[in-house]
Amino acid sequence: MGIELLCLCFLFLQRNNYVQGTCSQESTVTCEDCLLSGPHCAWCLQENYTDSFGIHGRCDTLENLLSKGCQLNLIEFPISEVEIHRNDPLTASSQKNSSDVTQISPQKLMLRLRPGHEETIQIKVRQTEDYPIDLYYLMDLSASMDDDLNTIKELGSTLSKEMSKLTSNFRLGFGSFVEKPVSPFIKTTAAEINNPCRSVPYECLPTFGYKNVLPLTDDAEKFNEIVKGQRISANIDTPEGGFDAIMQAAVCKEKIGWRNDSLHLLVFVSDADSHFGMDSKLAGIVIPNDGNCHLDHNNEYSMSTVQEYPTIGQLIDKLVQNNVLLIFAVTNEQVHTYENYAKLIPGATVGRLQKDSGNILQLIISAYQELRSEVELEILGETEGLNLSFTAICNNGTFFPHQRKCSHVKVGDTVSFNVTVSLSSCEKTRRLIKIKPVGLSDVLEMEIHPLCSCACQAKAEKQSPKCSQGKGSLECGVCVCSPGYVGPRCECHESSLGASSCRGPAEQSSCSGRGDCYCGQCLCHPSPYGKVYGPRCECNDFSCVRHRGLQCAGNGDCDCGECRCHSGWTGEYCNCTTDTSTCIAEDGTLCSGRGECICGTCACTHPGASGQTCEKCPLCGDPCSSRWSCVECHLASDDKSLGDCSEKCKLVDATVSMEKDYSEDKSISCSLQGENECITTFLLAVDEQGRTVIHNIEQKDCAQHPNIPMIVVGVTLAILLIGIVLLCIWKLLVSLQDRKEVAKFEAEKSKVKWQTETNPLYRGSTTTFKNVTYKNQDIHKRPKTADFY
Repeated sequence: MGIELLCLCFLFLQRNNYVQGTCSQESTVTCEDCLLSGPHCAWCLQENYTDSFGIHGRCDTLENLLSKGCQLNLIEFPISEVEIHRNDPLTASSQKNSSDVTQISPQKLMLRLRPGHEETIQIKVRQTEDYPIDLYYLMDLSASMDDDLNTIKELGSTLSKEMSKLTSNFRLGFGSFVEKPVSPFIKTTAAEINNPCRSVPYECLPTFGYKNVLPLTDDAEKFNEIVKGQRISANIDTPEGGFDAIMQAAVCKEKIGWRNDSLHLLVFVSDADSHFGMDSKLAGIVIPNDGNCHLDHNNEYSMSTVQEYPTIGQLIDKLVQNNVLLIFAVTNEQVHTYENYAKLIPGATVGRLQKDSGNILQLIISAYQELRSEVELEILGETEGLNLSFTAICNNGTFFPHQRKCSHVKVGDTVSFNVTVSLSSCEKTRRLIKIKPVGLSDVLEMEIHPLCSCACQAKAEKQSPKCSQGKGSLECGVCVCSPGYVGPRCECHESSLGASSCRGPAEQSSCSGRGDCYCGQCLCHPSPYGKVYGPRCECNDFSCVRHRGLQCAGNGDCDCGECRCHSGWTGEYCNCTTDTSTCIAEDGTLCSGRGECICGTCACTHPGASGQTCEKCPLCGDPCSSRWSCVECHLASDDKSLGDCSEKCKLVDATVSMEKDYSEDKSISCSLQGENECITTFLLAVDEQGRTVIHNIEQKDCAQHPNIPMIVVGVTLAILLIGIVLLCIWKLLVSLQDRKEVAKFEAEKSKVKWQTETNPLYRGSTTTFKNVTYKNQDIHKRPKTADFY
């Protein structure tokens, strides 16, 4: 035990001699750990390479190991490399047998990669001329496509004629779709199921999901006959089941007739959106689409009412897997929707279809030419943890970093792609990825083998006598101890020597992860940055805070992560001096009595005070009264006289600001009474240039001028009202007086006794006149009356 302690002390004194390069890490104690620390790191497996314990300095750069005396044949330094297994030349001209065509090179290679190291390979692609084409026409046969069906009755002949100008090997097929024949996508009464168009009225086929009407054939007349025999169907919702049809057309390779060595074009024709994903849950269909072929003996999709619509992700996988290029031929209303789909699907294009499909031929030819003018690479396989960076080298050798697509490429031109591959972490198993041009069957197979282990591990000496007589294995020059033993030579037992003493109560790793526990005591790793120390290597002298790039501002020492300031300095960073001589003003006071001395600098606390020792203070004394002339002018001025006020304000070294963005804490509040007996309040502050600024001028408690017109009107109304009231009172009094007089008269009258006597002055009538003719006239009238009766 005494010898071990002496060795421990010797190593502790010599720890600075073991400062290693950038590959040296405290946890790097095995060859495998060394390789994972960086792609430039190597491991020396030479015995007793550094010291008696054989631990420090084994992991370093190759140059450093050689310079320190490690033999080259005893250095473990695997190198990343590319091994090409197959590299057939690109086909320069058209071939009769399409299986002999090579459109990508190389075709197969193997990469041995160290994590963190990059390898770059170049891929070349050339689209051969006169390449076979398989075109499958997939049409929406819902009722709204009736006029389109009539338009394409001769499409087979015209399309074959036009495509013959582009290739000598052309085949075409036909498929149709409508919708899942279940509610709520269709009406489910017996009559509506047999004839979904009966309400129009029109005779049409029952609703179906998808039919492979004509597999791929080179007989254009047969295509015409098949199309002429088609009839429309119907459903009740706007979206159709087109994605179901695309999935089946892509995966049913044998029943559709897709050839291995041909360009697969799928023309999707519709005037409506398509259901996808979980839309079928409306019909109670919850089984996910399995992406397999389900065409029955009648070439109809048999799982239409059983499985959900495919998701966009499933369509992408199957279209890429089967090298199918999708051409969306849709009406103007649906172009934007399908353009969004095409952005997600590699190699997909969108064409604007006329209402009756009158431009379908031109649309297909244009889409084909667009597809053939682009070369885009796609990646198949598991790429998690694998970093792939592409640089496209397109026409005229133009480089396009971070792109894997070239546009405006002529058929027959060769384009290149530089692919940089690296591993971010170590994996024990190999992986296989494929890189291929979109729409082509040619593929580059890339097999990647991670270089994470050392060859010397296979030559390990089990129970080596060099490891304390068989208490461990000698592996790559160091001892890997058996369970229960520790130490460079496995000379200590954990239970007997108390390895737990190297750990703190809350620590999982011994010696804080910055040292090795040798028989119960920590030997701290040397560091290029400074000293690591402490019973469990928990302290160092280089992890303290810095000020202006200097640890502890250069005014203290770092002790276990904390700054110990020198005399005359204080603060967390030791950047604050305790000397106050720089804060003494000319009058001998500290900061002129207007502030505090903090870290040798005056922090002025009086509003408006400034200067190195707070000697400047335009707001000290009576600043309010001295600026009253400026404030008063500003209150009495209008827009035309603002210039005069500016002159007055300059005389008192002040300016008026109407801005609301000011600090009340740094302002002096003033309140003065003017000649008009109004109370005027305002705030005084000092700006960055030391000028006095007046803010927030307000007047309150002002005496108001009398309103003469209102007073005259009020007095007049009051006089009128008083006159009316007096007249009413007078009238009331007169009425009361009259009633009193009448009552008095009546009372006196009732008291008087009246006597009835003949008025001696009265005389009656004394002369009587008589009409002497009255009697005769009466006599004469009577006989006449009698005669009348």
